[in-house]
Amino acid sequence: MFDAVPERARWRYKPRAARIWQSKAVRAGLPIIVLALCALVILALVREETGPEGFLVGLGLATLPVPLLVAAFRWLDRVEPGPWRNLIFAFAWGAFAAALVAILANSFAVRWIATATADPNSAEGLGATVIAPVVEESAKAVAILLIFIFRRRHFTGIVDGVVVAGLTATGFAFTENILYLGTAFGEDQELGHSGLESVTAATFFVRIVMSPFAHPLFTMLTGIGFGIAALAPRHRRFRRWALPLLGLVLSMGMHALWNGSASYWGPWGFYAVYGMFMVPTFALLTWLTVWTRQRELRTIAAELPAYAAAGWLSPAEPQALSSMKARASARDMARRTLGAAAAHTVSEYQRFATSLAFLRHRAGRGAADPDFVAREQELLHHMWQRKEVAAPALTYAARATGRVWVPPPHRDYEGYNPYRR
Repeated sequence: MFDAVPERARWRYKPRAARIWQSKAVRAGLPIIVLALCALVILALVREETGPEGFLVGLGLATLPVPLLVAAFRWLDRVEPGPWRNLIFAFAWGAFAAALVAILANSFAVRWIATATADPNSAEGLGATVIAPVVEESAKAVAILLIFIFRRRHFTGIVDGVVVAGLTATGFAFTENILYLGTAFGEDQELGHSGLESVTAATFFVRIVMSPFAHPLFTMLTGIGFGIAALAPRHRRFRRWALPLLGLVLSMGMHALWNGSASYWGPWGFYAVYGMFMVPTFALLTWLTVWTRQRELRTIAAELPAYAAAGWLSPAEPQALSSMKARASARDMARRTLGAAAAHTVSEYQRFATSLAFLRHRAGRGAADPDFVAREQELLHHMWQRKEVAAPALTYAARATGRVWVPPPHRDYEGYNPYRR
């Protein structure tokens, strides 16, 4: 047993890192430096390729789908939102590091194949169909791997894998779209084309209107592999490493099919692959992700009653926490009655409770981390600090949304009996 409210110094159980490479400053600063250097190099390369005007046009057009894709992945992550720093890192890695690796490696490989075969056209086709999928998906997968290893606490299942993969690929597609659109604009400037018949308009239609989800779709398969591995029991070592590799291979295969349809099969082959394979696959993976999110809510409803029985939560809280509508209602209620700070407290309480439910669920599956007990205590302590504000709001929300049935007020009908003496 342990005290419900420990001293503040005991709220965090993890000891301070002793080695310099394990310190928070180094672990946060090193990725920032690497990504900043990659950003400067990729900016210079893309600007040199497209020219100043083409770069600005490409940047403006490539930005259009980014807010929608980021909002969609953030919506999927609402049950247990990951830290913004992880999501920003994933997007930045895709936009700067992965894009830089892809540009350099693809260019080198195409030149080498062209020199070896003396056939530049064949080299371009092989580069797009074989080299690019392998290089690009591997470069994007590195971001997922890094978060899976160094931010394991926030990588707990399929939804986390899909969100990290999707944001990494969104960043990659953003930079790639700047390059393609900027280059197309430069060609139009040289040839005097404009309007709907321009290369820029055609490139915008294919890359921004038709297939803004293409790169996220490819990389989502890698993310799903990592997500399933995160759910696997710790003794299943082969599964924990084979599934991410399988997801990576599938993402490369889908990427190669997409690029090959445009390189070898002409417009009709491209549209056939788009309509008969890409769109159904996108719909299937979207359904799988949404279904997984609903399963996460069911996990909360199944795991938290044990803590309610122990007195850590009120009886209505597990039902409120397992409903997105009730969670939003609790935050709104706290904001109306106590202000924005109280709403933020309720939001924190919800995140800690969700993490607690997932932690217990992984333990039940045999996938508990070695620090399970300490992590459980830490989450309970953080929840206890916020319980005074959060518990009434969640209880109200559970009743207001019908998650908990409240009997009608008792009426003394005998008092209205005219025949009573």
